[in-house]
Amino acid sequence: MLADIYAETKEHMEKSIEALRRDYKTLRTGKVTTAVLDGIKIDYYGTATDLNQVGSVLAADATTIVVNPWEKNLLGPIEKAIQNANIGVNPNNDGEVIKLFFPPMTVDQRKESAKQAKTMTDNAKVAIRNIRKNSNDKAKNLHKEKEITDDEHKKAQDEIQKITDSYVAKADETLKAKEQEILTV
Repeated sequence: MLADIYAETKEHMEKSIEALRRDYKTLRTGKVTTAVLDGIKIDYYGTATDLNQVGSVLAADATTIVVNPWEKNLLGPIEKAIQNANIGVNPNNDGEVIKLFFPPMTVDQRKESAKQAKTMTDNAKVAIRNIRKNSNDKAKNLHKEKEITDDEHKKAQDEIQKITDSYVAKADETLKAKEQEILTV
């Protein structure tokens, strides 16, 4: 019973760390990533379709992303969708591909990106603590139903706290690495 609670706790906390890493991909660092275009939808024959499903999206170099649609009639809708997404650059349509030229980040932009990373990490820590509360509640119910003893309940709480501490530390480590990446010129 308790082993199941521990395994479930670890699994959910690991998912929180994975979600944090996915969130980090939306942040701008020194070099652009195609992840800044994730979530942009194109009207493809009446269906909202992800941008990467209607063409290739490549980072040509550290400051340029090239979108090459598989159907040329999609250039206009793609260009409009990118403009509406407000990602900080205007798309350049040359009739064949759409190019996005990102200017080098200023110090203030880097600090703002680092601040956003910190906020994302804090949200992940809140999620981890909510998982801890949920797991403690499950252990408390087992104790209340007399399925575990007082000592086992105390040990369960200690173990859940250890798991929580390790995942909070993991979140802090990912933040430190991300800040390093953002602030490196």
